[in-house]
Amino acid sequence: MNKPELLVPASSLEVLKIAVIFGADAVYIGGEAFGLRAKAKNFSMADMREGIDFAHAHHVKVYVTANILAHNEDLDGVRDYFAELKELKPDALIISDPGVFAIAREICPELEVHISTQANNTNYGTYQFWYKLGAKRVVSARELSLQEIAKIREHIPKDLEIETFIHGAMCISYSGRCLLSNYFTGRDANRGACTHPCRWKYAVVEETRPGEYMPVYENERGTYIFNSKDLCMVEHIPELVQAGIDSFKIEGRMKTALYVATVARTYRKAIDNYFISREQYEKNIPWYLEQIVGCTYRQFTTGFFFGKPDEHTQIYDNNTYVKEYTYLGIVGEKTDKGYCIKQRNKFSVGEQIEVMKPGGENVPVIVKSIRDAEGNEMESAPHPKQVLYIDLGQPLAKYDILRRQEKEEQADE
Repeated sequence: MNKPELLVPASSLEVLKIAVIFGADAVYIGGEAFGLRAKAKNFSMADMREGIDFAHAHHVKVYVTANILAHNEDLDGVRDYFAELKELKPDALIISDPGVFAIAREICPELEVHISTQANNTNYGTYQFWYKLGAKRVVSARELSLQEIAKIREHIPKDLEIETFIHGAMCISYSGRCLLSNYFTGRDANRGACTHPCRWKYAVVEETRPGEYMPVYENERGTYIFNSKDLCMVEHIPELVQAGIDSFKIEGRMKTALYVATVARTYRKAIDNYFISREQYEKNIPWYLEQIVGCTYRQFTTGFFFGKPDEHTQIYDNNTYVKEYTYLGIVGEKTDKGYCIKQRNKFSVGEQIEVMKPGGENVPVIVKSIRDAEGNEMESAPHPKQVLYIDLGQPLAKYDILRRQEKEEQADE
């Protein structure tokens, strides 16, 4: 069995570097156009160049998303965009639209093309179709079971790769092709501007009684009838490998560095342990489950992998994330004033926090001192993204993550 690739999302250059350091084999990113995450920070061409160089220096691949469903007015821009990307030498383009695919093959035929889940890839005939056109990889629709994926593997060429989402948010609409956002707000989910109406609270209105809202709820908070739990397959690495999946994909191109570090590190350990021995993998399952909740998440589900989802796959009473840790910052360079960080949330001198390291260790520490950019001592760090210098009483490494454990806290989406 081939060891699958761990493919991790990155919303920014900073998060890309964290994904690389915390265990990704490959990272997927979006430019400032033609991807399906318009609200993500995304990458300028300069950041993309630096990110690709950083990843390649660490033997990690970079894939660039261009997976909108294009309209006529998009095509000239796509052509120019691919001409620019060609010079940056990413490892692949992720595409869903046949017209965009054709332009990619014309402008940069040396780049691999991966077919996005947005293209509704549900059968081996579809995989064979894209292979004949020159695709290197096809991303399976999230609606497939492991049994269906294994059957696809049996019917496609060995050198055609299968990529599959194994962790993260689930879309209520078939492989992400949703019209709710466009209908309600005019923002097209299929062109990168989804407002996530699947997370909203709904009521029923009878046609002849306009204005009379009849609630559909289980309790006093209402029912979020489209709100799926998050996918989590960390307990099922053996089944994923045996199905013949080549790339394990993490969802989350709008997530924080803490989220990306947590999920990448956990799945890195799970995959590596399984390929050492089944026994070592199974022995560490409690650790994987303990770690994977160290970032914001909804309740977990195995999605469609073991059959059609049922009522237990949805969250009916709220649209909030569970949040067990708060993201405080990333450790930068050591200076004579202390370790430099750009802090993300408030913390104080004397407080216990945690240093999260790429190798799997979570080190509790006490904040000894905080200084501002001028070297003045501070009791706390109240301003988001303020550059600070800290002493935690022990050596740190660049790219360590700082976090604080919270108690029974939830975060609105």
